Amino acid sequence: MARHDMRAWQVERRKRTRHLIELGGLVVTAGIVELTGDDRATILGALLWMADKLQSEDGEHARGVWTTKGKNAFEAASATHSKTDPTGPAVRR
Repeated sequence: MARHDMRAWQVERRKRTRHLIELGGLVVTAGIVELTGDDRATILGALLWMADKLQSEDGEHARGVWTTKGKNAFEAASATHSKTDPTGPAVRR
């Protein structure tokens, strides 16, 4: 039984790690690392500002604008990648 519990824990940990890596990839893909000089305080501040914006009365509008921009970026990356490599998109959705 303990072995099964450990296995389930490892699977969940790997899923979480993969998710965090994918989120970090979005930060890199957006150019945030270069634009901030890899300043983590600036990156965190921007993310906190985004969270505040989402909780404001303009939150739904901001979400819509950001979702559209993100989808357009995914599509552009996918189109660019499919021209150079037919195996799949460059950016995961």
